[in-house]
Amino acid sequence: MNILNITNMKTSRYIIILMAFSMITLNYSCKKSYLETPQIGSLSPELLQTKAGVDGLLIGAYSALRAVKADGAAFGGADSWQASPDNWVYGGVAGGDAHKGSNAGDQGPIESIAGFFPNASNPFFNTKWIADYEGITRCNNVIIAAGKTPGYSAADLANIIGQARFLRGHYYFDLKKMFNNVPYIDETTPDPVQPNTTDIWSKIEADFLYAYNNLAATQPDVGRANKWAAGAYLAKTYLYEQKYANAKAIFDPVITQGQTAGGLAYALVAKFHDNFNAQTKNNSESVFAIQAIANSDPGGITQSNDGDRLNYPYGTSSPFNCCSFYQPTVDLVNHFRTNSTTGLPYLDDFNTHAIQNDMGILSAADFTPDAGTIDPRLDWTVGRRGIPYLDWGLHPGNDWIRDQGYAGPYSPIKHVYTQAGQNTEGDQHSWGPGTAVNYNIIRFADVLLMAAEAEAQLGNFSKAQDYVNMVRNRAANPDGFVYKYADNSNPTGGYSTTPAANYLVKPYPDGNFAGNGLAYSLKAIYYERQVELAMEGHRFFDIVRWGIGDQALNAFFQYESKITTDITPGHFTKGKSEYYPIPQVQIDLMVKGGKSVLKQNPGYN
Repeated sequence: MNILNITNMKTSRYIIILMAFSMITLNYSCKKSYLETPQIGSLSPELLQTKAGVDGLLIGAYSALRAVKADGAAFGGADSWQASPDNWVYGGVAGGDAHKGSNAGDQGPIESIAGFFPNASNPFFNTKWIADYEGITRCNNVIIAAGKTPGYSAADLANIIGQARFLRGHYYFDLKKMFNNVPYIDETTPDPVQPNTTDIWSKIEADFLYAYNNLAATQPDVGRANKWAAGAYLAKTYLYEQKYANAKAIFDPVITQGQTAGGLAYALVAKFHDNFNAQTKNNSESVFAIQAIANSDPGGITQSNDGDRLNYPYGTSSPFNCCSFYQPTVDLVNHFRTNSTTGLPYLDDFNTHAIQNDMGILSAADFTPDAGTIDPRLDWTVGRRGIPYLDWGLHPGNDWIRDQGYAGPYSPIKHVYTQAGQNTEGDQHSWGPGTAVNYNIIRFADVLLMAAEAEAQLGNFSKAQDYVNMVRNRAANPDGFVYKYADNSNPTGGYSTTPAANYLVKPYPDGNFAGNGLAYSLKAIYYERQVELAMEGHRFFDIVRWGIGDQALNAFFQYESKITTDITPGHFTKGKSEYYPIPQVQIDLMVKGGKSVLKQNPGYN
C-alpha cells in the first residue's frame, strides 16, 4: 500500500486513521505551555515499538505538515488558516504578494500582520508555534521509538530516522524564519522548558545533512522525503545562512542528478500550470510537496488543503462558497509587465508600466483587458477581469470580489480546482472549499533560482543566468499559455488557439548578467523569484533574508495604499519587522524559578 501517495482515496483513509493513532500519543493539555505539558492517554511502548507502530508514528509526523487535527481545527484548537502550511498570511500577505482580502475587520489579526503592527498576543502566532512544535514532537517520538524497535536493518533504520529528521528540519526551518531564535527540543532533551537564546541553524543543517546522507534516492511512496529533497532543503538552509559555496556544492548534484521520490529526474514541466493542477501533481518538478486529496473525509476537508479554505473568489456570481481572502496586489500584477521589444521585465520601474485593471468598474460596465505585453505566468497566478479563470469562465471582476476598494480587483488561482474536476478535485465537506492540489514546499524552479542566487554571489554570472533563463524559457512556451475560450458563453466547450492576452517573455541575452555585475544579476534573480513563485508563500521570507525588507515593503505600502484602503497604516521597521513576536502565551508559560526562559524579539517588548 502506498501509504503516502494520497492520490489514492483508500490510502488517504489509512492516513487519516494513522493520523488519529499518532495523535493519541501526542495529546497535550492547553493549560500549560505546549512544550511543557506531559503526554496523557499514551499508547504503551509495546504497541509503538514495532515496525507498524513506528510507521504509524512517522505517518503522523507527515500528517502534521497540514497543521490540522482530524476535526479540522489547527493544533491548539484554532482556525486552520492561522497555521496554513503554505504561509499565505506570513509569507504572502506580509510580503506584498497579496492583500488580506475580504472586508475590513474580517479576520482582524491578519490586518496587523499585513501592516507590521502586530503584538505578541496576536493569536495567529501562537497557533503557528503550536503547529510546528506538534510536528517536532511527533518527529522526536518517531526517532525514540525506532531506536528501541528490533528487527530493522541498518539501512531501513537510517531511512526511518532520516525521514523523521527531514521533517523535523522542515518544522524548525519554518519556526526559524518566522521567529528567529526558538527553543530547540530533540529526542535527547530531558527538560522541554528550554530557552530561545541560541541560534539553531546548525541543528537544522544537521537534520537535513543526516537525511541527505541516509535517505534513498527514491521511496516507495511519492509523498515521502528522499535524498534529493533533503539535499535541496540543506542547500536552501545554507543559502539562508549566506554560505554560498556550501549551497552550491549541494545544489550542483541536486540539479544534475536529483530525482523525485517516484524516480522522475528533476526537470521543469513544459506547462507552468501543471505545478498547480491536481491531475498533474507529483511531476518531475515536485521536489517535496504536501499531498492533498479531496472528498476523503465526510466530516471535513482535513486532507484537502484546509488552510486555504478562505482563499477563493466570492461574490454574487462566484461558484465558490468562500471567502475572497488572499487577493493579489496591484503591485504584484504590475511585475508581470514585459518590454514589448526585449520581452524582459522592468526591473526598476514596473509600477510606471502598470497593467490595466477594473478597479472601481462594476461587472455590468464595459471593460477591455490590457493589450500590452505580459508575462503569461500572470494568468496562471492571478484572476483578472476578462481573462479565463481556469475553465470557470471569464473572470467577471467586481462580482467575484467582496470589497474592491478595500483589497483590490484580483483573485488567487494557484490552489484552485478546475470546474471540470470540481467533483473529484474540489471538496465541499465544509463551509469553505478544499482542493486536491498539492502544496509544493520546494519545486524545481525554486531550486534553480536559489542556485542562481548562490552562483551570482560566487561570481559565476553565466551559470546564474543559465538557471534564470531555464525558468524564463519555460514561461515562454506557447503550449503553457492561457488561451481564449472557443465560445466565451460556454467555457466548458474548450479553448481556442488564440492566447488570452498579449503574452511575451524572453530570456536574458548572452552575457547580460556578466556584463552588468552582481547588483544587477541579483536584482534580476530576485525579480524572477517574485513572478515565478508569486502567491506561494515565499516572498516575505525572501526579502528578509536579502536584507531589503524595509525598502521593498515601504515602497509597496507607498504605492498600494493609494489604491486600496486596507494597508494605509502599513510600515516595515528595520531591526524589528524581520521577525514576528514570540507568542506571549508561550513566554508566560515557559517558566523556571518564577522567570520565563523565553526572550522576546526586539521591538515587541
